[in-house]
Amino acid sequence: LLKTEEKITFYEEKNFQGRHYDCDCDCADFHIYLNRCNSIRVEGGTWAVYERPNFAGHVYILPQGEYPEYQRWMGLNDRLSSCRAIHLPRGAQYKLQIFEKGDFNGQMHETTQDCPSIMEQFHMREIHSCKVLEGIWIFYELPNYRGRQYLLDKTEYRKPIDWGAVSPAVQSFRRIVE
Repeated sequence: LLKTEEKITFYEEKNFQGRHYDCDCDCADFHIYLNRCNSIRVEGGTWAVYERPNFAGHVYILPQGEYPEYQRWMGLNDRLSSCRAIHLPRGAQYKLQIFEKGDFNGQMHETTQDCPSIMEQFHMREIHSCKVLEGIWIFYELPNYRGRQYLLDKTEYRKPIDWGAVSPAVQSFRRIVE
């Protein structure tokens, strides 16, 4: 059984043109190689790509595929500086507990599935805390997996700032699956 090689290529121009940088491992600052990033080709694995060096700022989760312009990965602009491969354990299981209030208070729901709208599915306006019991998840600021993204690993998040949000605006979430 062949292991899929992790590889991502960043291009300065749209449609995979101009200077490029190939990457096959975590990189804390590739901005030194490129002035901007307008297209990306993910040839293997799933990657977390960050706006700022050292895995900071807005994050975008990119599964294998082609992204000919930054709007395709929901980018806000052409600035990207760091990336890391997301490693999923074999036979990954998924379980998430979401809470209506901080510190695991208020209404709680447990799920193992993606959710395009927390309002429709759970009748909750916002998520203020959560426990990732199994798997790796992405929280989205808007319904239907749109807007700012947050990467959540297996741990407890007592308040939105713990997953990198300044406000509790999470309207949808999904599992990261290979």
